[in-house]
Amino acid sequence: MANLPFVLENSWHAIEGDLTGGFSFVLHNMSGAEISGFRVVYTSLTRVTSKVVCENAVFLRRNANFHEFSPPAGFKLAPGASWSFKVDGLHRPARHRTDGAKSAYVTLADGTHKPCAVGDLMLEGAHSEPAHPLLPEGKVQTPYFLQPWPKSAALGEGAAYPVALCLTEATAEEKEAVQKVQSLYQRLFEAAHVPFSLSPIHEGRDLSLSRTDSLTGPAYKLTFGVDKVALSYGTDAGLQYGLTTLAQLLHGARLDSGDYLFPVAGTIEDAPRYDWRGCHLDVSRQFYPLADVSRLVDILAWFKMNIFHWHLTDDEAWRLEIKAYPELTTVGATRGPDAILLPQLGNGAEPVDGFYSQEDVKTLVAHALSLNVEVVPEVDIPGHSTATLAVLKNLSDGQEAPDSYHSVQGYPNNALNPAIEDTYDFLATVFDEMVELFPCRYLHIGGDEVADGSWLASPRAKELMQKEGLEGTFGLQSYFMKRIQDMLKERGKLLAGWDEVSHGGGVSADGTLLMAWQKPEVGIELARQGYDVVMTPGQAYYLDMVQSEAWQEPGASWAGTVPPEHSYGYEAEGDFPEDLRARMKGVQACIWSEHFLSRGYFNHLVFPRLCAVAEAAWSPKSVKDWQRFAALAPHSPKL
Repeated sequence: MANLPFVLENSWHAIEGDLTGGFSFVLHNMSGAEISGFRVVYTSLTRVTSKVVCENAVFLRRNANFHEFSPPAGFKLAPGASWSFKVDGLHRPARHRTDGAKSAYVTLADGTHKPCAVGDLMLEGAHSEPAHPLLPEGKVQTPYFLQPWPKSAALGEGAAYPVALCLTEATAEEKEAVQKVQSLYQRLFEAAHVPFSLSPIHEGRDLSLSRTDSLTGPAYKLTFGVDKVALSYGTDAGLQYGLTTLAQLLHGARLDSGDYLFPVAGTIEDAPRYDWRGCHLDVSRQFYPLADVSRLVDILAWFKMNIFHWHLTDDEAWRLEIKAYPELTTVGATRGPDAILLPQLGNGAEPVDGFYSQEDVKTLVAHALSLNVEVVPEVDIPGHSTATLAVLKNLSDGQEAPDSYHSVQGYPNNALNPAIEDTYDFLATVFDEMVELFPCRYLHIGGDEVADGSWLASPRAKELMQKEGLEGTFGLQSYFMKRIQDMLKERGKLLAGWDEVSHGGGVSADGTLLMAWQKPEVGIELARQGYDVVMTPGQAYYLDMVQSEAWQEPGASWAGTVPPEHSYGYEAEGDFPEDLRARMKGVQACIWSEHFLSRGYFNHLVFPRLCAVAEAAWSPKSVKDWQRFAALAPHSPKL
């Protein structure tokens, strides 16, 4: 791969009396030609504010994470030379190497855009602490490879593992279930020996399957003997989870027969702790090919998670094909230097795009359902709608100043206006197409991070407030959400959203599911208000959070430092009063993609913490064991 024509190096420096500090940049001209009249663009989650101060540079513009600067007038950059400049007036201090420039490019005087290499953010004047090991070596007291650990495992002796587990008598449906788990295993561990055989084989062990009415839902029971394993189940989900447990046991025994055995005596009686065992993936900030999304669903099934929350739209892009609005997935899914949506979060000189066709969605939903994973789609409204508003100009109040408010991510006027009837016509069409694609109970409508002050400069919103007796931004948001809830009800769907849906009067709690993400106490308050709750606090279950305080450890840090041990040990029920615990439906990991610029970043940040959340979702507190988890987690399949 050829070297890029420019290199941008960046570092963060402290400033006395200003906790946010500043950036120092050096642009190296490796192009072999002198340039002048150029501009440099970088994207960074650490943004400049209106108080930006530049040294040896001119600040031109910012849009969310997009920043553009030029050198002083008349400046020329010779081949092999460098240009240094400083930028102070940041909105927060940098704490880790991923808090600086994620991407950059140079726009030449003729308007062409040239790629620019970017390295990690360096630290000036202080020790740049290296990353630490995230897991101890770990120790397995009970020599069986199981993750998540079952509700009850009374396992006796173990012995050499069989070549495979062989079905004795089985129905056509049972054979299909065995082959489904077999195929899952082969996709996740391509070089490993298969765990099952549909017919007798030499050195195999018999596997008998029996359906019983005494086991309900995902529950199953395994009984081990020297010559035979018996699996009892009550539903298809229970059969799948029992077979997955057997595959895990056999996988571990083959992986390390010194530490892990296959049982020849004892029982496993198992059922999940929570009904909602979820994982969220943000595909707006970064686009993931369908094959990657499908593999993530496979990994969820391997860890007995049953909800895939697909975050399909945000400020940065709209990823779901809506046939009535084709521009949503062309204009609304393309970021680039000359596009309506500017580069963000690691984009450079080349435009980036990507969306999921309705055929893609049908394929993924069918794949997930075959593994007892329910796909819950999210269209994030009314905030986080920059991409939508870039396409559908009629959804903005033309009388409202274009920068009358900004979101926490720095986007101007990014929320759908509740006073514009075209908004509801648009969403009705979107929902009509979505209900044909997603057979799930819920449609997730976001509802998070609407900036206080949104719409207050809109004459049409002011008129609606006066007519309906609404107060402020969140009174408008509640009005909007109630209408959306009615629209979903008409289409046979329940409303799911982030915890801010409750603001300003909220919506009807009947059948509504809200996700508590800001802090654990929010979940308890939502339950008191009568909402069903999924606990997904950033302080434990956001997998983009940094895993140690070391400068060289990558990730976000707004919710603090979230090491794997904390994700594993965190008890989501926490201080829930006994009378409210029925409202807590489960837990969910969230994968927000601002920091995931590569598969390596993804795997480093998501694993092993996804495995930790999976065990928190399935296993009772009484059977959790951090040292055992630390020993098993490194063997998890990854993206």
